[in-house]
Amino acid sequence: MKILALIPHYNHPTTVGSVAHTLRDFGLDVLIVDDGSRPECRPLLQGLHANGIHVLFRERNGGKGAAVKTGLQYAAQGGYTHVLQVDADGQHHLADTPKFIAAAQRQPENVICGEPQYGDDAPKARLYGRKITDFWNMLHTASRDIKDGMCGFRLYPVAAAIAVIREEKLGDRMDFDTEILVHLYWRGIKPVWIPTPVRYAQDGVSHFRAWADNLSISKMHARLFCTMLWRRITGSLKR
Repeated sequence: MKILALIPHYNHPTTVGSVAHTLRDFGLDVLIVDDGSRPECRPLLQGLHANGIHVLFRERNGGKGAAVKTGLQYAAQGGYTHVLQVDADGQHHLADTPKFIAAAQRQPENVICGEPQYGDDAPKARLYGRKITDFWNMLHTASRDIKDGMCGFRLYPVAAAIAVIREEKLGDRMDFDTEILVHLYWRGIKPVWIPTPVRYAQDGVSHFRAWADNLSISKMHARLFCTMLWRRITGSLKR
């Protein structure tokens, strides 16, 4: 296995450096894909690059999904077999990274996903939104196998993820994480779940756009539902 740690980044200059260095301390190559952040973020990212952390700059903000797609394509071109995706805001419990790697070594063909364990600091709106997504994912898969579709702490098999990106129309923003997971599931690539704490700092910066992202997520679920019905009708949906 050759694993690349991927950090999609947009305006998190106070946390992205510590996230990147922590992942590198686990012996991983690290890639930050900057998704059109403010100009004042660039010197920090260039400093990280000078210290051995790979950085790609997207000139315009395209969304988290677009940044992850860029990172997965970079990994495929670089010969990496797996990508560990981690958010840049420091909310993930990176001490669990060895658990993800060990799970991938046991089941390299599967996607290893963080199952968030929330504390009292979790915003209620986020929890309710996740419950709605969980309901839709049960419909899309006719199962409870996708325990959380939105957690950005996960480890992909690169070949399978790239195949989905090339062959399916996936969203470029907050809808991406759920959509690729459902498409992988339909292709027989089941998620393996690692319980992991998620922390929400009081002064944390969220780039979730309440109206725009909820709309794109709603469209994504409608798209998946229609696709699921069509595939069941035609018998092309793998289980």
